[in-house]
Amino acid sequence: MEDYIVKLMVFSVAAWSTLFVAIRKVAFPKRSFDFCNRLVSTAHAFLAVALAFSSIQDWSCPVCPLASKSSPKQMQALAVTVGYLIYDLVCCQFDKQVKLDNTVHHLVSIIGLVAGLFYQRCGSEMVAALCITEISSPFLHSRELLKELGYRNTDLNLAADIAFAVIFTIARMIGGPYLTYVTLTADNPFLIKAMALGLQLVSGFWFYKIVRMIIFKLSTRSSSIKKQ
Repeated sequence: MEDYIVKLMVFSVAAWSTLFVAIRKVAFPKRSFDFCNRLVSTAHAFLAVALAFSSIQDWSCPVCPLASKSSPKQMQALAVTVGYLIYDLVCCQFDKQVKLDNTVHHLVSIIGLVAGLFYQRCGSEMVAALCITEISSPFLHSRELLKELGYRNTDLNLAADIAFAVIFTIARMIGGPYLTYVTLTADNPFLIKAMALGLQLVSGFWFYKIVRMIIFKLSTRSSSIKKQ
């Protein structure tokens, strides 16, 4: 792994940690730990998607070339996200409720991305995975941010729920399986293939939970309207 990539990962961990402290202690000292962390996560999602888009080599085939040497832009985008994932993995251990599925997702992602950076290969596939996994994140976090801001059980919060569900479904359950297939069938290292399959399995589990959540919210909404 290139020295500048290692330094960028260390810098990324420090930068995201510093941003969290600034938000928690200066910008929103009265807000919860989770609220502040979700603001950091939202900032990372926008940055990660922007860096991923800027590193795509062929827009006619965003996942091409397959199983090829990673470009410097791709490795930089991935290094920034590895730093964020390390920060978030540690940060989430200090929250009130540690979620096992989220921890597994972080560990699988970190191992896979570090493996890709070590081999300096599969940049196209991993950047595509970065887009797929992060593009729905702002809507995921907006759901919880709105609740803390006093918009729980409102039309705005329901709209955020539905927007998140739709974008997650398109990205992870349509784009995800395709990316998993091309990653598994290409000449990629075992760890990269394992990461692709692991992430898709986690996405499938989350999709199941999201479907249940949307059905519950819509049924509850329908019941409340009938009572009125």
